Amino acid sequence: MARGRRRLLGVLSLAACGAVLGGCAALPTAGTGGAMPARAALDRFTLSARFTLRHEERSYAGLLAWRHLPGSDELMLASPLGQGLAEVRSEAGSARLIASDGTTRQAADVSTLLHEALGFPLPVAQLADWLLGRIDPQRGRVTSDALGRPVRAVLEGWQVGYEYPDEDPQALPQGLRIEGADGFDLRLRIDDWGVAESGSAGTGGGDE
Repeated sequence: MARGRRRLLGVLSLAACGAVLGGCAALPTAGTGGAMPARAALDRFTLSARFTLRHEERSYAGLLAWRHLPGSDELMLASPLGQGLAEVRSEAGSARLIASDGTTRQAADVSTLLHEALGFPLPVAQLADWLLGRIDPQRGRVTSDALGRPVRAVLEGWQVGYEYPDEDPQALPQGLRIEGADGFDLRLRIDDWGVAESGSAGTGGGDE
């Protein structure tokens, strides 16, 4: 278990990017898929983003392509140069991670999967709701700006901050920062939002 965790951390680490550039597929681009609905009505999306993640003494950086549908998610992680590092797919009752070296992990849900793989919690299961400011008032509180957009949320040991590209009341976040325990600091700079269509968006289509 410890050896597999170290291997995965190495694959995801910025320092290891040069070692995996030769054998990985390019990161897919998130398409627009049509006009974006209002933030409150958005239940499926694609996005492409740059990320940095710090936890304790470790740092990671790279690119993210994410396709979210009700009940399922597909995420592709890549090096800063756009070469694939890992793919994560989840749906009800199942989550799978495939690293660039072919290592595969499975778990009942994506939060358990990534916690086991990385050794620390990564709030992927909640991230879609957090991105859109959908915070259960019984579990946290949200501060909004003068336009009614969430700018800060505090819940269950996590703090979420939002940045927007313009003054549109329905603007989707361009920047997101999530802070947690043990120096956890995840930052997303979102380059593109789109509407996800049905069907598989992975590099190889649907599961066999």
